[in-house]
Amino acid sequence: MAYKLSRQMIPAVALSVAVLLAGFASFADACSRAVYFGKEGQIVTGRTMDWVEDMKSNLWIFPRGMKRDGGVGEGSVKWTSKYGSLVTSVYEAATADGMNEKGLVSNLLYLVESDYPPLTDTRPGITIAAWAQYLLDNFATVEEAVAEMRKDAIKVVAVNVPNGMKGTVHLSISDPSGDSAIFEYVQGKLVIHHNKKYQVMTNSPIFDEQLALNKYWEQIGGTVMLPGTNRAADRFARASFYINACKQSADPREAVASVFSVMRNVSVPRGITTPGQPNIASTLWRTVSDQKNRVYYFEDTASPSLIWINLDKVDFVEGTGVRKLTLSGKPPVGGDQTENFEKAAPFQFLAP
Repeated sequence: MAYKLSRQMIPAVALSVAVLLAGFASFADACSRAVYFGKEGQIVTGRTMDWVEDMKSNLWIFPRGMKRDGGVGEGSVKWTSKYGSLVTSVYEAATADGMNEKGLVSNLLYLVESDYPPLTDTRPGITIAAWAQYLLDNFATVEEAVAEMRKDAIKVVAVNVPNGMKGTVHLSISDPSGDSAIFEYVQGKLVIHHNKKYQVMTNSPIFDEQLALNKYWEQIGGTVMLPGTNRAADRFARASFYINACKQSADPREAVASVFSVMRNVSVPRGITTPGQPNIASTLWRTVSDQKNRVYYFEDTASPSLIWINLDKVDFVEGTGVRKLTLSGKPPVGGDQTENFEKAAPFQFLAP
């Protein structure tokens, strides 16, 4: 069957091509994030983590009452954690993903276009490695987090990851009501996208441009054609269609399975790499957060088994201590791991 391009489609197609070509020069991971709206308040957020090398990820339980700082030395933001959280670390130096005891989920994704405030900015600072944790520690809802971030009272500071690549990221949050927000730094300024309709986020380009590109694919309709490459704009279109096209269920098992199926659809197969382009890299792991029932699922793509942690069965009381489930370098584990965390010293956030 042949498809004709209408005059109305040509600008959108041209824009898509331009973005794809620009992607050849970008250096970013290929993570994806999507929020599922099930029936009877069954909200689930899924994400993929794609990268060019093992990030030595482990799972951590952080209790309430932890004294924190932004990790940028003198002038760092300081806070005491109000809520306990379950997080996934990368390089034992950053919180990349997690859910707190109130069901707020935070996902850190790469964005090569990020442009942070200058180091001469005198506001209290926080390393990007601690940004996701800061929101999990302090807020129960997206509304609360957005209200605080709109004050623009802190500066986010970029760091290089251990392999020397620039750490440029944007951040998404969601809560059990289905509300979402996306935080990006564009030309040194914080840009906040806050709306329940912002279910999906990938990488380049910036979120405003992702939304514009996705309008083209919405006009075509996923039942006719969806873009199939592993580039960010194409993954955005597929995730946007499938997260709402899959069965919208009140059953948490069905809801979680549906989200995993979508995240696998936008994953990059293991072994897929492009020289000089870490933005086309294999999916290392996936997480799915059941925010109604507060169960956090983790899937290592090198493991045959899924694991999960029930946050309602975790003691987050101040003084209970930091606990760690070591996954990196260990034989694969499967099933409910809620009781298998061990006492550990907290990792230090990557500093500039």
